[in-house]
Amino acid sequence: MFLVTQLIGLFIISIYASGLTLPYGMEPPQEIKEQPQGLSIIFAFIIAITLFLILMHLKAETFIRLWFLLVTTLALSLALTALFYKLLIPQYTIIALIVAFPLAYIKIFKRNLWVHNFTELLIYPGIAAVFIPLLNIFWITILLLLISLYDIWAVWHSQFMQKMARYQIENLKFFTGFFIPYANKKQRQKIKLLKQKYKNNQKQMEKYFKKANIKVNLAILGGGDVIFPIITAGIFFVSYQSIWPALIITAAATLSLLYLFVMAQKGKFYPAMPFLTIGMYLGMILNWLIF
Repeated sequence: MFLVTQLIGLFIISIYASGLTLPYGMEPPQEIKEQPQGLSIIFAFIIAITLFLILMHLKAETFIRLWFLLVTTLALSLALTALFYKLLIPQYTIIALIVAFPLAYIKIFKRNLWVHNFTELLIYPGIAAVFIPLLNIFWITILLLLISLYDIWAVWHSQFMQKMARYQIENLKFFTGFFIPYANKKQRQKIKLLKQKYKNNQKQMEKYFKKANIKVNLAILGGGDVIFPIITAGIFFVSYQSIWPALIITAAATLSLLYLFVMAQKGKFYPAMPFLTIGMYLGMILNWLIF
């Protein structure tokens, strides 16, 4: 899913780079495009994390869900706009919004696993399309380093990422990233029987599910770990005006994530960004040697 999202991202970025304007007032003015906004993005990231922490402390779940509904709808619409434009669908910006909103609503409020992971494939390409015009190779190199250091601190030192993931899953009932539950054969059979018994009563099913002591493992990959490789590959695509440097970045990021998955122990949290960043740095060096 990570690799598929990266390739979808490159496809959508190539459409916007070929001349399609970002809809819904998201296109930055020319003077902002000409001046990289690396520092502004760093400050915006800090403000967003701080705001989320405050809302967590205030237990403002409804406000957070509405916030994510808006962001998800917009991100999906940006990705779908590019796809519908390429498919020559008339009124593609309006149609994209009409399609995006119900998908975003189901994702945030209805807890459908298939819709959740499907929309993840499009959300990050849509967000990346906004940030790529605001950055260049120098700033994405700095940003990757800072995000990696933050990821190490948030996962291994403060465990903030684990707390935020649990808060999203348990309180908000959704997760910003890929989310795949898995269980052994015996546990799956128990789950199947519970679903059959309480198929018309969701609350009762959840109640007995907790009592049944069924262990379900989760494979999760945070949204930041998906979006930054798309942004990096997109910046190389725009800077070199060629798909090949971008594909090298994508391949390097995918291989570094594969390495993490192979060496990681089950039941432990790992910061993915340091591994992805090292891989992308190697991809950058390879690009500079080749191009």
